[in-house]
Amino acid sequence: MNFKMTEEQIYEEAKKRVEEKRGFYGHLAAYIIVNAILILIWAYASGRGFPWFLFPLGGWGIGLIFHFLGVFVFPGMSSSEAIAKEAEKIRKRQG
Repeated sequence: MNFKMTEEQIYEEAKKRVEEKRGFYGHLAAYIIVNAILILIWAYASGRGFPWFLFPLGGWGIGLIFHFLGVFVFPGMSSSEAIAKEAEKIRKRQG
């Protein structure tokens, strides 16, 4: 079934997608910063012993991959200019 969305529905969908993308980028930034700190702690404190930082790096990395997939690959599963851009993409798909 193919139905047309109202302008309000398009705006709300675009707003939701922009928020999901911003959430992912925030998650990615936190992942990079925290894991960089963990690697520095390992490098300076443990004298280059067992690389224990790989456990949080890998575990959190799996979660980050699923977040990416949910936002960019399977967007249905899971600022003004950015919202307008998303709304325009939706309009173009509708024809």
